[in-house]
Amino acid sequence: MSSAATDRRVIIFALGGTIAMSASPTGGVAPALSAEQLIAAIPGLADNDIAVEVVDFRQMPGASLKITDITALADAIRQRLTEEIDGAVVTQGTDTIEETAYLLDLLHTAPQPVVVTGAMRNPTLAGADGPANLLAAIQTAVHPRSRGQGCLVVLGDEIHAARRVRKTHTTSPATFQSPNGGPLGYIVEGRPRLLNQLPRRAAVPAAPGDDIRVAIITMALGDDGTTLQAVGDHVDGIVVAGLGAGHVPAQVVPLLEALADKIPVVLASRTGGGSTLQTTYGFPGSERDLISRGLIPAGYLDPVKARILLLTLLAANCDRSAITAAFGAEGGYRDTETWPWPTDPDKDN
Repeated sequence: MSSAATDRRVIIFALGGTIAMSASPTGGVAPALSAEQLIAAIPGLADNDIAVEVVDFRQMPGASLKITDITALADAIRQRLTEEIDGAVVTQGTDTIEETAYLLDLLHTAPQPVVVTGAMRNPTLAGADGPANLLAAIQTAVHPRSRGQGCLVVLGDEIHAARRVRKTHTTSPATFQSPNGGPLGYIVEGRPRLLNQLPRRAAVPAAPGDDIRVAIITMALGDDGTTLQAVGDHVDGIVVAGLGAGHVPAQVVPLLEALADKIPVVLASRTGGGSTLQTTYGFPGSERDLISRGLIPAGYLDPVKARILLLTLLAANCDRSAITAAFGAEGGYRDTETWPWPTDPDKDN
């Protein structure tokens, strides 16, 4: 804990990732830096008058994190986030931030924000962005308007909602974007400026484990369903990353209908922006046709977000009706009252 005499306090959970990497004896870089070392590398942190507590929670690349790592993190945050703490910050690899942040968002119910950040340039490179991103995340975590917003993602001086943000480029520091709605705000002169806020939060009552399997199957030109046939009997649910607004080749339709009779099959779009449609197109393999055959539209949720939501719903033993209602609420095409459980359970009034 820093020695700053202040009422503003934040706790940082370090998971590894590029932000914590240094040169490896075998070549390249690998996670090595502790949370204390990450804090020590931030210029001007002491000038912010924020007390910081650190927890070295994991030390691994983002691609190696498991569902149970994040559910354990959610439990640890719940236990450590007392009333005296203004918010939590998570540092991790950027490969999976769009998934881990959304899972944390669904599991986190306290009013204090959880802010996830990382880096695109490791500390051995010129212009490493880790210290600036971590400072911005800390500043966002203690800001009063961040309360009640669940899990946020802060990189490149932008503040994003976990349910919207996506990694869109392999190497650019500006990789994180929110195609549907844009950032919630920005860091300007060291202060968060939230230009808009989320109207609601949604939480699930059960955490998924690594034993629940949901596959993402991406449709492509001329797809004959071979991949669907190969995985259909080995998963608990499927997210179809459909063409355009939620379309598939006509020859795949009978297979999808048969699968939807046995397990939840969610229809998302592979485009990365916009909502799946429901009533516009009527040809075989269109969104209208697939929904009539039992597929569940994802709305604005992209395929990886839809997978995370379906994992949590299956962990909560939801039936098809509840799964459909939950996707309608989170996907933005039904009233939020269709969410199967109470929303905003601990949000400040």
